[in-house]
Amino acid sequence: MVNLPRRDPEDSLWRPDRRALTLGLVLTITLVGFEALAISTVMPIVAQELGGLELYGWVFSAFFLGSLIGIVVVGGAIDRGGLAMPFAAGLGLFAIGLLAGGLAPSMVVLVAARFVQGLGAGSIQPIAYVAIGRTLPDTLRPRMFATLSTAWILPGLIGPAIAGAVGESIGWRYVFLGLLPLIAVAGLLTLGALRVIAVPAGVDEHRAAAANRGRLPLALTVALGAGLLTVGLTSGQPLPTVALTAGGLVIGIFALRRLTPAGTLLARPVLPAAILLRGILTCAFFGVDAFVALTLVDWRGLSATEAGIALTAATIAWTAGAWIQAHWASRWPTRHFVRLGFAVTILGLAGMMLVLRQDVPWLVGVVAFGVSGLGMGLAYSPLALIVLREASPENQGAATSSLSLTDSLGTALGTGLTGAMVAASVRTTGESVTGLAVGFAIAIVIGFGGLALTGRLRPRTVPAGALALSSASPPS
Repeated sequence: MVNLPRRDPEDSLWRPDRRALTLGLVLTITLVGFEALAISTVMPIVAQELGGLELYGWVFSAFFLGSLIGIVVVGGAIDRGGLAMPFAAGLGLFAIGLLAGGLAPSMVVLVAARFVQGLGAGSIQPIAYVAIGRTLPDTLRPRMFATLSTAWILPGLIGPAIAGAVGESIGWRYVFLGLLPLIAVAGLLTLGALRVIAVPAGVDEHRAAAANRGRLPLALTVALGAGLLTVGLTSGQPLPTVALTAGGLVIGIFALRRLTPAGTLLARPVLPAAILLRGILTCAFFGVDAFVALTLVDWRGLSATEAGIALTAATIAWTAGAWIQAHWASRWPTRHFVRLGFAVTILGLAGMMLVLRQDVPWLVGVVAFGVSGLGMGLAYSPLALIVLREASPENQGAATSSLSLTDSLGTALGTGLTGAMVAASVRTTGESVTGLAVGFAIAIVIGFGGLALTGRLRPRTVPAGALALSSASPPS
């Protein structure tokens, strides 16, 4: 049992001096969530119109490869000082990517547009985390993460349905283009709140600037490594597959070791392990998530609107898991939620394997993916709270950037692996189901690997008065 100080009832997220930041972040996350769920829903329609099914996975992987670069760059910019300018630059790139995606004449152009969009999206999560770390006490952080997870409820309830209806009636391009005015409004509201957040004492701007210049080449290197790995997996030729995959691993690991705290790739306790586990968690979950709509539309013959129900179920369940975290934050150590979340996520992913059988009702997929979402709600944000707790204030930008880096890298690799299996299946059999089955199985194995490492989150020593803080919330 963990006993934390009781929260002052007057100490609220919606107190006048915090209201603008809370509202701005909630609105921004709501729109980003709508975009993510909407594009996942309409991608089967996009693939039918533009062709290039073998590039299906690249539409998601390119986004997250771009976000790898954005995350690293914004992490250094945050540690140099303010949050407003990096946020404005990131949101501008996000909007440019949306515009280019909505006008894309081919799947190749759409992949490029998603890369640009990812460059901008990479700034949002680290900035939100650092804003929370700089403005909120420990007792309010779990509630803030749960509130941000609630921002996914509206997109989860109506996003897939609206996207499916728009894509089937007036065209998938309007799913991209229709978000642009809303993104502009949310961005302006958030910028006003970020401008007033003070820079922590002890920040050496010149040292941070020099460090940031060194991080950009490493960011490009880690993205290159992940890209080579994904290209190798999807090449379909034995020699290029081996050469590109091996080269991508070597290049990516070289850069990742220098962009993350020492011991991250070895899962050393506690902060390095938390950063690595975030990437493992997203790799497992999003290796299936990006292909739920394809499974239900392409293989099971449902409409895009019907397929969106599964994404809605996962979003609602994720938020439920987040609020469970917030409620029990003072009673259970954070690492226990992470372990439970991994186990529940794996259970749901295993259930998705059943949906690949034509004789299994498709609604089983709704339940199974909802269970996975619940697990993500239990495990995702506790890892962020561990990082915020362990990092010093002047290094929160770099630490949360590392967390977001493994987060996005895990997502890119998860979607890339399953996408590679789908592309190989389409080339050899003309159907995607074999690739989906192999990809889902890989995701489950990765999840078990993460579950085995959750013991590394246990502090070796627990000083009096420094007990772990629990948490909750989803993506961002």
